[in-house]
Amino acid sequence: MLTPRSTLTRRVMAALDASPSRIPVLLGGCGSGRTTLLHQLRDRTPRTAALYLDVERTATTPERFLRAVAAAAPFPADEESPVGTRAAFDAVLAFFGRARAGGSEPATFLLDEFLELRTFESFPGLRRVLHDFVEGVSASVNRFVLTSRYTARTLRLLRDHAARFEVIHVPPLTVEDTFDILGPVGSDGTPDRDLDAAYAARTVQALADGRPAYVRALADELAATAGHRGSDVVGALSALLAPEGRLAKQCGFCYELRLHRARGYGALKAILEILAEEEPLTLTEVAQRLHRTPGSTKDYLSWLEDVDLIVSRQKRYSFADPLTRLWVRLHCRPEPPSVDEVAREVQAYAMARLPHAAAAAEPTLEMAGAGAGVRKDSGIIEID
Repeated sequence: MLTPRSTLTRRVMAALDASPSRIPVLLGGCGSGRTTLLHQLRDRTPRTAALYLDVERTATTPERFLRAVAAAAPFPADEESPVGTRAAFDAVLAFFGRARAGGSEPATFLLDEFLELRTFESFPGLRRVLHDFVEGVSASVNRFVLTSRYTARTLRLLRDHAARFEVIHVPPLTVEDTFDILGPVGSDGTPDRDLDAAYAARTVQALADGRPAYVRALADELAATAGHRGSDVVGALSALLAPEGRLAKQCGFCYELRLHRARGYGALKAILEILAEEEPLTLTEVAQRLHRTPGSTKDYLSWLEDVDLIVSRQKRYSFADPLTRLWVRLHCRPEPPSVDEVAREVQAYAMARLPHAAAAAEPTLEMAGAGAGVRKDSGIIEID
């Protein structure tokens, strides 16, 4: 299990408990811990009062989605089956609005990847599904927590509904959180080994960009190779990014998932390969390398921003996720990389990232204390 992120959880609960309640919207990339947090919230809520829904897995047709919601809900649902896609979706919105937990208390709905409701917009009469949904839950007295991996699209959707929604960007793990996840790897309880473990935590946090899924993968690899590579974090990352490695598969999945949600599939892959070679680049520099006009290149870049594969800072474009960039360098080529090529690219990536980690405070014996004796001087940061 990931380290409980108590500060973030308290912020979500405070929004739900406000009068009137606000609707937290958790935004973060692949592996940022959004789903884990929803499960933790469900575990803290009485089973008869909360419903967790994986919208991405159940948003097929409005009629089937309605049946899935009714079957999973711990609260009573209408037994009638409406006829037609519009009627079925309206029934879903009505259920979200009027469902009640025991004692007529408000129900809590935890909707993972809620933007996937957009799937229904291909059906007749459902061209404004997401806007209808936002307006419907805004008017409800029930409690909702929403998540999405698509930050740009969510912010655009909620632009005119700020009064009820509270956008929360899921923060990266801190070094202390990473230390907790790593556990006893590289530590035997002695001060010197504990300092080594604290340094390993800083290294893992930097190379994983603080993303919980990446940190967990590195922690598992280090634990599996204890006694062989010990606390060789760079070696562990190389193994994870090999063609059959765990992170190679995860980064490949996120890469394809986002590209398939965007327009201009082929040209977008070309731009990502250009940025994998060098970043950040200006619009003009990308257009020149792509051999396209600045106008068409600007469209391509905006489509990549729309699915949060790239970000723009001071009119210069770069990858949003540094490990995805490393994956593109390694795997978007005619044949799988060799062991030596993986090791060389990961070493270069580590050399570029670790100076930032070195700028952090030196590990202290208090942070390096073993087991439950770890003292945390700071909690999770919150980013609005």
